[in-house]
Amino acid sequence: MKNSISLVVLVLVLALVSCNCPIGKKAAPASETEVAVAFADYGPQPFVFDIEAYTLENGLFRQALWTGAYMQMTLMSIEPGGEIGLERHDDIDQFIRVEAGKGIILMGDSEDNLDFQEALEDDFAAFIPAGKWHNVINTGEEPLKLYSIYAPAEHPFGTIHNTYEEAMEAEHDHHH
Repeated sequence: MKNSISLVVLVLVLALVSCNCPIGKKAAPASETEVAVAFADYGPQPFVFDIEAYTLENGLFRQALWTGAYMQMTLMSIEPGGEIGLERHDDIDQFIRVEAGKGIILMGDSEDNLDFQEALEDDFAAFIPAGKWHNVINTGEEPLKLYSIYAPAEHPFGTIHNTYEEAMEAEHDHHH
């Protein structure tokens, strides 16, 4: 009898292993593991989302995801060797967080004296005080995926820049 019970237990264990069924755990439905990403400017309405999924899915140079009265969040994807472009926001503090890729951030009190330089990579963040000249350069071999929060908002509601060149043209028009 003891051998029969051992044989039954062995057969059950082999059956569970062969069907790749986890013992004592339920597999999560596919809908719980996949995040639906729909790009738009959701501001100034309340908005809760998976910030990492949106940042990693974004393939555009810059797009506003949320624009409010006093703050804005944009997503960016910077190609290898590309950059945000040297800029300064006189009355805007800025926060940048990298979700994927590698780069460097430069900052300084004048565009000819960027005496602050730090490496950036996955999970790194940078604070840029108002009035500081700054640039972020992708030094890796993959797109640098990041999001940026401006306080107050820097770009018009619904901003979409497909490329660096398009962004530079829009910035020139926006500030002149």
